[in-house]
Amino acid sequence: MTPDLTGKTAIVTGANSGIGLATAKALAGYGAHVVFAVRDTAKGARAATTTSGSTEVRHLDLADLASVRRFAADWQQPVHLLVNNAGTAAPALARTADGFELQFGTNHLGPFALTNLLLPRVTGRVVSVSSQAERLGRIDFDDLHWERARYKESSAYATSKLANVLFSSELQRRLRAAGSKVLAVTAHPGFVATNIYDQATGLATRLMVRLFAQSPQEGALPVLHAATGDVPGDSFIGPERWMHMRGGAGPIRRSKTAQDTEVARRLWDASEKLTGVSFGL
Repeated sequence: MTPDLTGKTAIVTGANSGIGLATAKALAGYGAHVVFAVRDTAKGARAATTTSGSTEVRHLDLADLASVRRFAADWQQPVHLLVNNAGTAAPALARTADGFELQFGTNHLGPFALTNLLLPRVTGRVVSVSSQAERLGRIDFDDLHWERARYKESSAYATSKLANVLFSSELQRRLRAAGSKVLAVTAHPGFVATNIYDQATGLATRLMVRLFAQSPQEGALPVLHAATGDVPGDSFIGPERWMHMRGGAGPIRRSKTAQDTEVARRLWDASEKLTGVSFGL
């Protein structure tokens, strides 16, 4: 059954291409007013013109906390659904505007701040787009920004994806404790042909993408199920087949570290200190 989101508003970060655009198009098709929250508003506007339904484009750079704060301060109406989709991969060590390692800052700290700043206006769900790469992640609380260890792109990416799952779990615990009915859910799109691979990897992986990756529309299925399906808070939704890398959508298992409530709490505390943003309720 197609969900009916008539009268609802959905914010999708990174909606100008890939999984974000596929998600935005589907949500608009369900009747939602969809906000394309994007770093490049010209690209966002072009993407929005390809989307049937009610849309708008707003500037948001998750690698800049000042931009995150402006976006949240300008948002004055209820939002039924927040999809934290935007992310990046960085082949070389780079920093955000605030000095954070780029992948950890963009993929985790930016969405952490955005979610908590918007949380008083969220009425439905917060969906965090993660990855099964979280299984390879490790949170080094003594070196969150790769100032000591030798930088490795894949390790930094996996750590940021682990942070997404831990954040979503801790967010759900805090929502429940506050008596909120808002749900926090995590989604893993699977192996999807998006431009993140062009930014981050070489010829061999691009060949794998061409031969085996699914389309952004297929990759959006777990995100949409997390956003609109009958799932409990703190669910982890991913593809059902090919080692949870392709096809359909359903609950999947997460790593032992991703289930560690103490690590999740420590990460939340560290994220509050780094961003200056605390739990929004």
